[in-house]
Amino acid sequence: MKEFSRNERKRDKTVGFVPTMGFLHEGHLSLVKKSLEECDTTVMSIFVNPLQFGPNEDFEKYPRDLERDTALAAQSGVDVLFIPDAKEIYPSSLSVSMTAKQRTDVMCGASRPGHFDGVITVLSILFNLVQADRAYFGQKDAQQVAVVQGLVNSLMFPVEIVPVETVREQDGLAKSSRNVYLSPAERKQAPILYKALKEGEKSLSHLGTQETIKKMRDMINSSADGKIDYIEILKYPDLTPLVLNKGKVIIALAVQFDKARLIDNVIFTMKEE
Repeated sequence: MKEFSRNERKRDKTVGFVPTMGFLHEGHLSLVKKSLEECDTTVMSIFVNPLQFGPNEDFEKYPRDLERDTALAAQSGVDVLFIPDAKEIYPSSLSVSMTAKQRTDVMCGASRPGHFDGVITVLSILFNLVQADRAYFGQKDAQQVAVVQGLVNSLMFPVEIVPVETVREQDGLAKSSRNVYLSPAERKQAPILYKALKEGEKSLSHLGTQETIKKMRDMINSSADGKIDYIEILKYPDLTPLVLNKGKVIIALAVQFDKARLIDNVIFTMKEE
């Protein structure tokens, strides 16, 4: 992988990188499309990273279909599909550990201690191997984008992080590998998440933070059986409390259905009135 990227650079080719955990859907393919538009060569990795799964999370059950993924990657125009084995990425116990110190104690990070440490560890390894000019991440995982941007800025990785807008089903549900775990009834209920987010965006300026969150909670609880994990309104990408209703804002939520935990968000700029 390193040799390939070095050779591309010698030929003055730009390299775009799309890191994934596989089970590809249109969200992943939108990242590929963006890379193809901006870079000469596109590398996609498929690696289900054990370090970012907690003890009671779904590492073993995480959906995998390498044959289908390979076909989709080829059809979408990926130049190199990089599929390392866990023993190659982590050949022995790591002699260093990485800790994400900011942007991790809210949203998903609050209930998944250590998750983002696993994310920044594997991405540091992958960035060093792929040596890309740009790396593409879906905005659906907005906290991950913020944490990765912090990693790149702090350690001065020579790669530009490019967030790509969330891809949605026609009814607004964000595309996700975990959507396959929704029951038919839950799938019908799930679009309320995005509707609540859009209502929150509309309401925030005149209702304020707590009233907006309450309104969103009521919307979801009246229309879905899932249990709300969190609804948060924060500055973005700092992920700190919103003191003044101005600047870049994220409204984010997570809802636990029977076998699927869904996350979604909207990011927008509030102007002083």
